[in-house]
Amino acid sequence: MLGEYPIEGRGAAEIAASVERAVGGGALSPGQPLPSMRELATRLGVNPHTVAAAYRTLRERGVIETAGRRGSRIRSKPATTGREDLYVTVPAGVRDLSSGNPDPGLLPPLAPALAAVAAEGDRDPVLYGAGPVEPELARIARAELDADGVPGGPLTVTSGSLDAVERVLAAHLKPGDAVAVEDPGWGSLLDLVPALGLRTVAVGVDDEGPLTGDVRRVLAAGARALVVTDRAQNPTGAALSAARARELRAVLREHPGTLLIEDDHGHRIVDLPLHPLAGTTHHWAFVRSAAKAYGPDLRLAVLTGDTVTLDRVRGRQRLGPGWVSRVTQRAVARLWADGSVDTPAVAAAYGRRREALLGALADRGITAYGRSGMNVWIPVPDETGAVARLLQAGWAVAPGARFRVSAPPAVRITVSTLGEGDVGPLADAVASAGGPGPGWLRSQV
Repeated sequence: MLGEYPIEGRGAAEIAASVERAVGGGALSPGQPLPSMRELATRLGVNPHTVAAAYRTLRERGVIETAGRRGSRIRSKPATTGREDLYVTVPAGVRDLSSGNPDPGLLPPLAPALAAVAAEGDRDPVLYGAGPVEPELARIARAELDADGVPGGPLTVTSGSLDAVERVLAAHLKPGDAVAVEDPGWGSLLDLVPALGLRTVAVGVDDEGPLTGDVRRVLAAGARALVVTDRAQNPTGAALSAARARELRAVLREHPGTLLIEDDHGHRIVDLPLHPLAGTTHHWAFVRSAAKAYGPDLRLAVLTGDTVTLDRVRGRQRLGPGWVSRVTQRAVARLWADGSVDTPAVAAAYGRRREALLGALADRGITAYGRSGMNVWIPVPDETGAVARLLQAGWAVAPGARFRVSAPPAVRITVSTLGEGDVGPLADAVASAGGPGPGWLRSQV
């Protein structure tokens, strides 16, 4: 059952750590069954209750899952390994379209803003006891949120979108609670949910966002939280439409106890209007990241939400990092204020590259998706084969397994650095490598 790997330990923590090390190192594989608690207790010479406690810890950490009489097994996508392991190694000479990064040529220069705030910090350093949020950043962010129809609420700053989502989930949920996530969806979120001991429940998406029928079904079945990407959804490029937003608000009003989290990482790189769901439920959070427009290394996102949620998040922040660097906050405030990112121009640049590839694929009989943002999602019948053949042809693309729960196979292509002369050869390579896939849209329930 375990091959050559022996689970070791006398206490629950030691046993759990032994399994986790094996998963992280590849000695125990996704889907591999584990011994029954009684069998492992006999083998280790410990009380079965000790093994039960170890397995409970592993379930809460998202490493294993238990299916009644069928026993326990390593999760098909355990949090210990993470979807980052599914990245393609890009050999020299191969064009990398797998990373999901923005085009460095469309990012604003940081040196002037950083130099200015460094000088400001020299004159007026931020010391312990200072407020956690830069007032000018809060003012600009609040004005833009108001203009986009996001309800008023307190505001804080986190180290990027995923940090915000993690803090909000931890503020309200307990291990075992179900979280509804988009499928296909953001791979890091699909890792985070089980790592927090929470259960992932898949919600299908189409070009207009999460499918209303799926959301209604999972909330009626007891999902405690729903995470929605408003625009530039990763990996499909979906963007929440006005009509879909109305439908989802109606569903959420039927389940006011749902924790709603919205991710607007497409801010400043997408020219489609925002249709927020925020404020429909008792507890909600809306996060807006600077990563795609200003650079991933800034590690900054603005978070707003209902008073209870923000109080819990800020309280926990005070006991951990305390605050996100005010130097970074001041730099982002300057960048936002001086219009260093020309949103229509950036959105148009990504749009031209996306539409060019979609059109070229369509000319070759291949259906693909990408309504907004910097990614194109292409269903394929054989994901592993398509990735390998494209790599041989000189193109590195992301395997869809990084982004899927139960959606059909596909590949993701990041178009951010795609040149005009790249489009035809890339489309030819995709046509040769994959062929038309089964489609990624899931019917409404």
